[in-house]
Amino acid sequence: MSRAVVGMFVGMALAFAGYFGGFLAFLLVAALGGAGYAVGTWLDGGGQPRDLRDLFERGRR
Repeated sequence: MSRAVVGMFVGMALAFAGYFGGFLAFLLVAALGGAGYAVGTWLDGGGQPRDLRDLFERGRR
């Protein structure tokens, strides 16, 4: 799927969240979308899911 199509879907999701849920829902969808984008980019760049899990487990100790 091209980045343009993904961008269109993200824009539509943000528009629905803003229209039906208000500004806070818009911000929540935008923040979670940004976090998902960051994790997906990191995994595409050669990161391993195991490394991400270890990062969160290290923070709990």
